Amino acid sequence: MSDVVKIATRDSYGNALVELGKEKDNVVVLDADLAAATKTATFKKAFPERHIDCGIAESNMIGIAAGLSTCGKVPFASTFAMFAAGRAFEQVRNSVGYPHLNVKIGATHAGISVGEDGASHQCNEDIALMRTIPGMTIINPSDDIEAKAAVKAAYEIDGPVYMRFGRLAVPVINDNADYKFEVGKGVLLKDGTDITILATGLEVGESLKAAESLEADGISVRVINIHTIKPIDKDIVVKAAKETKKLFTVEEHSIIGGLGSAVAEVLAEENPAPLYRIGVRDTFGESGPAVELLHKYKLDAEGIYEQIKNNM
Repeated sequence: MSDVVKIATRDSYGNALVELGKEKDNVVVLDADLAAATKTATFKKAFPERHIDCGIAESNMIGIAAGLSTCGKVPFASTFAMFAAGRAFEQVRNSVGYPHLNVKIGATHAGISVGEDGASHQCNEDIALMRTIPGMTIINPSDDIEAKAAVKAAYEIDGPVYMRFGRLAVPVINDNADYKFEVGKGVLLKDGTDITILATGLEVGESLKAAESLEADGISVRVINIHTIKPIDKDIVVKAAKETKKLFTVEEHSIIGGLGSAVAEVLAEENPAPLYRIGVRDTFGESGPAVELLHKYKLDAEGIYEQIKNNM
């Protein structure tokens, strides 16, 4: 795991779109007047004729993307998670999900790590909303390498995909030769026999750090990266439930409807086991530096360690 190289996954999204655009001439990128923030400006510079700025009209952008997808294009509609999943929910549901169109949604600035933009922009409900749409694939990458792999994988999927990216620069943790990204498959990052941590997004790196502290206390920790929330990898969850004493989910999202809920559903149906959900606990965020917010809401390595120790 690298503690030196840190890249925001929104940057990875912009760079991955350029690389994909070089290979696939049917890729079209749409943005809602936020190209500098979502990093789709990188694609606009490389392929100006394939970039559409829809203005501050996210619902309309989703409708345009839906139309383009029926004409042989593969549109990547990009904006903040709060606007993609929140403001445009009806259009995502009815114009993309219902007809199962080939639209990819690049949702940046998700979670409380948006920081100073505050509660109105810190979307901690987007995964829950998108999970309810039939046929929607949801990917929440943990670092630069995984984010780039997710964009390529999303292109290959025939149907709607929701990708979640962050504003905060996070460590590159998947920089190893045997790393493989596969939609719907969790990644075992560290084996252990006492407890299992199932983490997603930026919380994967924080969970690995927390696991080091727990190991120092004599607790054997298994760490699993769940980059695909839907479809979730039931097999890796059930295996962990059978082989370790307790499971902990960690997400920069509400504990209601996100990774914690998805894992709870698997356990309830397949293999009941003790579970504790770590995430935003039924509250709105607040304005402040991202790192300080993660600490206050106990979503950094220290907070994860503390919550696990208190709920063993």
